[in-house]
Amino acid sequence: MQHKPGSHNNKAIFLDRDGVLNKVVLKDGIPHPPQTIEEFEILPMVKEALTDLKSANYMLVVVTNQPDVARGNQSLKVVDEMHRLLLEALPLDLVKVCIHQDKDLCQCRKPKPGMLLQAAEELGIDLKSSYMIGDRWRDIDAGLAAGCKTVWIVNTYSEKHPTNFHHSAKSLWLAAKNIIRKS
Repeated sequence: MQHKPGSHNNKAIFLDRDGVLNKVVLKDGIPHPPQTIEEFEILPMVKEALTDLKSANYMLVVVTNQPDVARGNQSLKVVDEMHRLLLEALPLDLVKVCIHQDKDLCQCRKPKPGMLLQAAEELGIDLKSSYMIGDRWRDIDAGLAAGCKTVWIVNTYSEKHPTNFHHSAKSLWLAAKNIIRKS
């Protein structure tokens, strides 16, 4: 867990990392996290979207699955460095990461809501007033399981898409505009 101190409100935007905040590496239509700091690139308009959400009194919490650590394909040191860079560049309040695989049966790996529930307890977040924004079905299912409203960032990945979400948008920027308009 990495945390940046700041003022706390009772509503939050939970954000998936890869495909929402930074570019994914597509291999045969399947999204993968960047493997190196050099590949790690924040998407256009992310900082502006998060700054606007912060101005609308939302806490900003990253909740990311990084199972390549458990699989031995990624070092925790590189993942931590990516999160340090995010905390430096963006107005985030907290980064939560699950390094487990599905077979580990942990409660933090999305689609389970563990990371959202932990962050809500740590920061006093009202989940019903909060949103989960993600680009994969696991993100949406975790948000729904935690009692949040959900926004699916539409993509063309060659995998199962979420079927039950509150809103969809083509980018975090458009999702933020929609959330702010509704709040």
